[in-house]
Amino acid sequence: MRRAVGTAVLSIALAVALAVALGGCAPAADPVIVPTDPVETPTPPPAEPGPDLDALEIEVEPLVAGLEQPLLATGSGDGSGDLFVAEKTGRLLVVRDGAPEVFLDLRDAVSTESERGLLGVAFPGGYAEHGRFYVSYTDRDGASVVSRFERTGAAADRASERVVIRVPQPYANHNGGHIAFGPDGYLYASFGDGGSGGDPLGSGQDLTTLLGAMLRIDVGEGPGGPAELGSLPYVVPPDNPFTGREDALDEIWSYGLRNPWRFSFDRETGDLWIGDVGQNAVEEIDFQPAESRGGENWGWNLFEGTSPYPPDRQVTEDLDGFAWPIVEYRHPIGRSVTGGYVYRGEEFPAMRGVYLYGDYVSGRIWGLVRAADGSAENRELLETDLAVVSFGETDDGELLVIDFGGAVYRLTAR
Repeated sequence: MRRAVGTAVLSIALAVALAVALGGCAPAADPVIVPTDPVETPTPPPAEPGPDLDALEIEVEPLVAGLEQPLLATGSGDGSGDLFVAEKTGRLLVVRDGAPEVFLDLRDAVSTESERGLLGVAFPGGYAEHGRFYVSYTDRDGASVVSRFERTGAAADRASERVVIRVPQPYANHNGGHIAFGPDGYLYASFGDGGSGGDPLGSGQDLTTLLGAMLRIDVGEGPGGPAELGSLPYVVPPDNPFTGREDALDEIWSYGLRNPWRFSFDRETGDLWIGDVGQNAVEEIDFQPAESRGGENWGWNLFEGTSPYPPDRQVTEDLDGFAWPIVEYRHPIGRSVTGGYVYRGEEFPAMRGVYLYGDYVSGRIWGLVRAADGSAENRELLETDLAVVSFGETDDGELLVIDFGGAVYRLTAR
């Protein structure tokens, strides 16, 4: 299911974007909600009022310091309260009672040039019982690797690695590399367009490469475990959108992404949110509803957000063939979007239902609320001096902010 954006409305938005791009640098402005046609739904029963962004005030509180280029922090979902922190250099730390210790050391296997490194970690349901987990990193040859490991005692067994998928990367940037398990139990993995600038290989619109795409694969985390796969590292879910097509790879769930930097599933609704880093002008947040059957084309490298790419390109495509961002913002209020999470914790009721995201360069953090009819509201909530490289979610749904400078913060509301 694609976001229903009226062609006439979007044409106006494209015209405005093109005028701004050709007219020079635009003044700083708040993120813009991309217009969408209202979603027709039966009259719902009366519901509690949604979150009030105008009244919401947030803060960040130090939680863990002294880290080396942290890129990600997450709970494992086992209810233990353990916090796992991935450092770019290749160490996966576990924080217990406030003290970090090494859980898995991949520094001998990870390349760290440019945007490479230990980029992601994901824990399937049942981790508490079987101890399996997955990491995403770039290897010494620069390829993107997703591997499965097993826990032995209080730490990971380094020798237990089983490579699930390996994707060669032609350049050192735009690796993407985030991984997460969806509500369906499948593993989702995002990869950038391969790097350089402007997508010189055309990966974003090429369904015969895994670059510039979101993948959805079955790694055997159902009741029978990986043994159900036999000798295979993964299989493709039969309902993937391109399964069986000769002109597309079966693993692809959606495509047209430039450098998806962090995506998340709303733990209450199953909706998918993606932060996609722009080229020179536009940053975007993409939204895929839980009922989507996949197949979305997010537009890159024909569009940067809703703007034609390159800016002077004549648009000839059918606009209905693309899935458009829910919100976008132009440089210089930010230059590298960081996707976040919908808050579903219990400690701060005023924040429940708010999607929080930020920008790595400007340190700004925004809140976005999407209504059932598809309309949305967005507001800047906090301006920080942090290098907001990621957000994180604890076992109980509380949110974290990761500062690439070496710390993890707790996100609070008042």
